[in-house]
Parts: sequence; structure tokens; C-alpha cells
Amino acid sequence: MDPELIKDCVHCGFCLPTCPTYLLWGEEMDSPRGRIHLMGQHVEGTPITPEMAGHFDACLGCMACVTACPSGVQYDRLIEQTRAEVEREHVRDPRDRAVRGLVFGLFPYPRRLRLLRLPARFELTGRLQPFLERVHPSLGAMAALAPPVARRQRLPRLVRARGERRAVVGMLTGCVQGEFFPQVNAATARVLALEGCDVVIPPGQGCCGALSVHSGREDQARRLARRTVRMFERAGVDTVVVNAAGCGSTMKEYADLLGAAPAFRTLDLSEYLAELGPVAERHPLEVTVAYHDACHLAHAQGVRAQPRELLRGIPGLVLRDIPESDICCGSAGTYNIFQPEAARDLGDRKAASVDRTGAELLVSANPGCTMQIAAAMRRRGRTIRVAHTAEVLDASLRGVSL
Repeated sequence: MDPELIKDCVHCGFCLPTCPTYLLWGEEMDSPRGRIHLMGQHVEGTPITPEMAGHFDACLGCMACVTACPSGVQYDRLIEQTRAEVEREHVRDPRDRAVRGLVFGLFPYPRRLRLLRLPARFELTGRLQPFLERVHPSLGAMAALAPPVARRQRLPRLVRARGERRAVVGMLTGCVQGEFFPQVNAATARVLALEGCDVVIPPGQGCCGALSVHSGREDQARRLARRTVRMFERAGVDTVVVNAAGCGSTMKEYADLLGAAPAFRTLDLSEYLAELGPVAERHPLEVTVAYHDACHLAHAQGVRAQPRELLRGIPGLVLRDIPESDICCGSAGTYNIFQPEAARDLGDRKAASVDRTGAELLVSANPGCTMQIAAAMRRRGRTIRVAHTAEVLDASLRGVSL
């Protein structure tokens, strides 16, 4: 933990109303400034106690406090440094260690993650959930979050631009996105091609390291990040387009994680399309959309206007903002697995806000958010169609229904 970064906090309290866990519990140590106080205690020699580790674990890492802070406190860097320290020093309960080992031995590796498609495909997750809940709450949470499985779609190594070629970009397929939402990757490639891009999709992609870096597993994060950098540098692209908010925010910080900047820049899909400018014709979509701000897109990357501009550019589409849009839905990477009770409360709060919009379609830019809010809507006894920004654009550009 960097003592100089800790000193930047003047404990003014502007972060309190933006912090999801402080809103849930009203506990000072579960607010950003409270956690920074604990970081300072550790730097001064206090060991990491189980209680202290619990307060750090309870943080979603949503970065809403970074957006709100008038002093420019780099809480994002502080919490990542702190989580790495917790993983080095804190001895977890054996059951928790086993579950964490399972998650981080499975999720960053697409071939292993593919195993989870089988129970979802045969609609077994609902029936297995009560049993898994008894074994460990985190396993029950994983079953509850499982989305309907889409048919796997193999993407070619190169998708050619339609019409005049305007650019060449690489595309990250990701781990969770690639295995559970392959239709999003397919839509992303089509949209980029329709807007005049040759899309380079290196085969054999894996995790970018986001899940690991956000959980303090530095060695695994660096290993996965280096692999991702090598893959896209060999592909010879100078821009990599990402359609998952958490992945994009991590890849934009590779220079800090690896000590050197990669030879390419990383941009979110909406960010890149806004920069490129539209050329393909938009066909009407008569649909009312509620757009959800993923925390690692809005707070970590500062990308808010671009996805809204893209959606508003579709004739017939009515866009509605979700109340309390800055409050995290409770997904936060692996948070809804490791902190299922808090995540459930936040998910229910977000679902109620989505319900108030009266929208028929929920649009998100992150697979974790999509699963989290859809699960919360099911608990509420409501169903809502969910889609990625790329899928909405794809339908409009091709003139097909959603």
C-alpha cells in the first residue's frame, strides 16, 4: 500500500453517498474513507486481522468513490494494492480457500469454463442450486447467476470490412463473454465490419487478467496479461476493441500492472465507434431501452456518453436512464460469488430501479452486470430481455429484429 496515496484522502465524506456498501450498512469501516483509514493502520504496523480483511473483501471496487472524490484520491490503485496484500498475509477459512481456488482455476480459462455450460444447457442449474447452496453459498450463487446458454459461435481469425476499409482492429473475445455470451462477440465483429473495419480475432484467447487483478491475485493477473499482450502484438494491430467493461479497464492499466505499456491501445467498443464515426445505415428499432452503466465503464474508464449516443442514433429507439445509475448492481467481477448476500441486496435494489423505467429491453456493456440484473429480475418475478450495446447496433445495422 502506497503511504503517499493514503495521505491524499482528507476524509471529507463526499464518497459516502456513492459507496454501495456504506449505503447498505451505514458502517464507517465499510466506506472508502474508512477502508483508507484501515490501510493507514496497516502501513503503520497493524497486522491484517480477519475483521480488517472482511472490510476490504466487502468493497466492490466499483470506483464510484473515485468519480465523486474532490481530492483525486486514487482509491482504485489503493484497493488493488490492498487486496494483493490481503492475499499475501491473510489466511482464509479452508472452505473459502477451496471456493476461491475453484473460481480462479476455472473462470480465467475458457476450455475449463466451458464445463459450466453443460448443466446450464440441460437446465440443471436451477435444480442443483439448493444442493450447491448447502455446500457453500458461493456455489449456490454461481448456479443462480447462470444465464441461458447460447449456441457456441466460432469466429474466424479475420472478419473483413464491408465496403471501403477504414481501419484494422483487434478484438478481445474474453472468457465469460466468449463462453456464455458468444452472440455478443459475433455481433461486435459484425458491427465493426459494417462500419468499415477489418477485425482481427486471434484464436485461442483467454482471460485478460481482470478477474485476478481485481481480487489481488497479482501473479496470475500478470501471467494472463502478458499472454494477452503477446497475442495482440503478434497480430500486429495498434488498437484492440473490448466489449466487456471490466476487461477494458484492466487492459487500459497494463502499463501499471506489467511495468511497460503494450504496443497497442485499448478502447471500449462504444468508445471506438464514437471515435470512428458512423457510415452504415441505421434501420429503425421500435423498442424502449433502459441503459445500465457498468461501473468499470462509467467510473473506471469514464465512458458514459458514447454508448448513449450510439443508442440514440437508432431511429425509433427510446432510451431511458435507470434511477441511481451510479450505484453498482452488485456484480463487480467475482463479488456476487464471494459476497452473495451483499450482492443480492444490491441486485434487488438495481432490479427495482430497472422496473421503474418501464423499459422492455435492458442494455448493458458487461457480462457480469447482465447476469446479475437478470437474476435479480427473476427473483422479483419479472422478466426483461437483456442485450449488449453491440447486439442492439447489430440489429439496427442489419435491419433485423432484436
